[in-house]
Amino acid sequence: MSDIKQQIFSELNAVEEAAARLRSVAVNAGKQTDLEVAILTEQVKGLRERNAKATDMVDRAISILKKMK
Repeated sequence: MSDIKQQIFSELNAVEEAAARLRSVAVNAGKQTDLEVAILTEQVKGLRERNAKATDMVDRAISILKKMK
């Protein structure tokens, strides 16, 4: 009976350790995802700014070309 109890406690300990490792992995994955989202957000912001500048330049070029007609 003592051996069975010891085995149960040993298996419970292994389950607790596995759960702790999984929690750690989940937390780290969440942090990584947050970092990736922040990086992508900054990249999109930069692309939008460049797109706005490019649109403005194209509009100016079209305006100049129309004036030249």
